[in-house]
Amino acid sequence: MASDTSTQEDQTDAAKRRAAGEFVRGVSGFRHAIGEAEFPAEPGRYHLFVALNCPWCHRVTLARALLGLEQAITMDVAFPNRTGDDDPVGASLWEFAPDRVATLTGAPLPECTPETGTGEGLRLAVDIYGREGSSERSLPILYDKTARRIVNNESAEILRMFDAQAEALGSTLPPGERPRLLPADPARRAEVERLNDRIYTAINNGAYKAGFSSDQSVYATAFDAYFETLAFLDDLLSDGRPFLTGETFTEADLRLFPTLYRHDPVYMVRMKLNGARILDYPHLWRWLCRVHGMPGVAAAGSLIHCRQGYFGRTGNGVVPLGPQVPMPYPEAYAHPELAGAARP
Repeated sequence: MASDTSTQEDQTDAAKRRAAGEFVRGVSGFRHAIGEAEFPAEPGRYHLFVALNCPWCHRVTLARALLGLEQAITMDVAFPNRTGDDDPVGASLWEFAPDRVATLTGAPLPECTPETGTGEGLRLAVDIYGREGSSERSLPILYDKTARRIVNNESAEILRMFDAQAEALGSTLPPGERPRLLPADPARRAEVERLNDRIYTAINNGAYKAGFSSDQSVYATAFDAYFETLAFLDDLLSDGRPFLTGETFTEADLRLFPTLYRHDPVYMVRMKLNGARILDYPHLWRWLCRVHGMPGVAAAGSLIHCRQGYFGRTGNGVVPLGPQVPMPYPEAYAHPELAGAARP
């Protein structure tokens, strides 16, 4: 499993830090693994519950697609906005509501599904946890349809299970066409782990530190670390390597992608990360376009869900329509030549 520093935030004095205005991410409570005796690696046995606006869910949908597991692991998609104050169960709960209308489009979102993994047609993710006596409410959830139990709800661990067990789980890709997210070579693996740690701390979780903390100094520290790390990664890619560690796509690339995918169209505004666009980092922009163009990647996420989810329940609920320059997103991700494109 992933090291703690690249998987979860230090919980020391968490309550005190939250009271002082800092966003502190909680710890996932279900930490079993496919491959344990009670959770054997079998095609068709496992199911994912996700929300496409959630970057932690995006990790596992990317792994599912890139590793050829879309037929082997079934999946339900929640509506990007959680329940409101008028919900009879409670507010801020992930809901499987395929008929719910998105304010951004004025129609239901075609990717959203009912809940099918448990066989009970549950409406809320919290109900899946409640069947096991848990009060947790987060997504993603990896679920065993045979044992009728939650396996794991920590995205960093789920994607590693998929990587390690891809063939046994029923990947449709032959080994030569399937990326190995965590390299077998110890030196390369150590490099991936170092990048994972910095990317998680400064970029993945750092975006939330900036956007959801209510203390100016905490925000400023997160803001600075975020953009310092973007500059570091842009410089890393400046030697012409296609991916962060060289010629092959690894877990470090997968972990970075969900945040950078959201940066220009969502995080610049919602997370107050307005220091620069990814477009302003030419090597990172070309990397972002390269990864977005890999088979299965574009369909594993949705900027409509991201915009609806991040903006549809904040302020007055109006969802920004931009950016439109130099062109709309995600269409821009098909144009690496836009790197460094001037602002209007």
